[in-house]
Amino acid sequence: MNTRIEPFKAIAISELAHRLKAEGKPVIHMEFGQPSTGAPQAAIQTAHAVLDGDAMGYWESARLRERISRHYQERYGVEIAPDRVILTAGASPALLLSMLAGFEPGDRIVMARPGYVAYRNTARAVHLVPVEIDCGPETRFQLSAQMIEALDPVPAGIVITSPANPTGTILPPEELEAIAEICRERGIRIISDEIYHGLSYGMPAASVARFDDTAFIVNSFSKYYSMVGWRLGWVIAPTDKAELVRAYRGNLFLTPPSLSQHAALTAMDCESELDTHVETYRANRAALLEALPRMGLNSIAPPDGAFYIWADIGHLTDNSMAFCERLLRETFVAAAPGLDFDPVNGHRFMRLSFAVSTPQVREAISRLEPWFAALKK
Repeated sequence: MNTRIEPFKAIAISELAHRLKAEGKPVIHMEFGQPSTGAPQAAIQTAHAVLDGDAMGYWESARLRERISRHYQERYGVEIAPDRVILTAGASPALLLSMLAGFEPGDRIVMARPGYVAYRNTARAVHLVPVEIDCGPETRFQLSAQMIEALDPVPAGIVITSPANPTGTILPPEELEAIAEICRERGIRIISDEIYHGLSYGMPAASVARFDDTAFIVNSFSKYYSMVGWRLGWVIAPTDKAELVRAYRGNLFLTPPSLSQHAALTAMDCESELDTHVETYRANRAALLEALPRMGLNSIAPPDGAFYIWADIGHLTDNSMAFCERLLRETFVAAAPGLDFDPVNGHRFMRLSFAVSTPQVREAISRLEPWFAALKK
């Protein structure tokens, strides 16, 4: 069994970007999917008050679990018992706990390619077998119910993501329901990564909780809630796996950060402020979708949500890592090489994050347009 963990190539790009910035270069960071905004102001005020009056310690907030449970009722119309909510130090531990609790060593876990690099690497780390299915424009870079119905042998599980990383595509509710039905019929356990929920520019993303109460649902305060550095997330565990997830969490991680839990409880009631961030991303998305075709980047996955552009650069390079390094050195715009997300075809793709400010997006466009024009000559 291959348990080798591959390096995250975007980290190498980011390290170079930070070295260049330390040298005084005007770097624009579009290589990582992290908001350029901070936590909501009210959440920060809560954190200050807690720091002044609470020594804190190992703790899981019952109030936050109840608030997350209410969130599923309010947003998706689904009843989730608070004891199925397990708080974690970000979505990454939530993914790990889901794989540990949901599967046995040697189980096959199917996922879309392109997809987030940590899916296959986390699966390998816990001795599962990741099976990546090539997904292209015909299925909007997503697994489909038809694909899952045709899988032979039947896998133990699948990972789905909507909105997706790196493409930003969203599974329509009817397709998500069809996937859940096929998985139920074939005995396939679902892990649904819903970390980008709240970030959509048309059709909102549906939660698999509407269609399958045996799925693991992973989410985080990092994206919509703009709390990346606070390292707080959660997993909705199936009823039959909740205590096992909690046992793994306690032994591996104890509890998530206490301060972050206090702040997050306040952040969940700051939607009016947070929705202004979504409008910024919407404007950034529109600016890039208008500008990139002028640069010759015409083959782009439809970014229905999240904050990414997945662009085909195969007419310009067969080495996306070298291409992104050159792009950074010559324009000081950092982008993620596609190889992180697709080890087979990613040599001809790159990902741009538009989670930065709108002035930064405009500045990036002003640098990229002449650079790409020069490449065509």
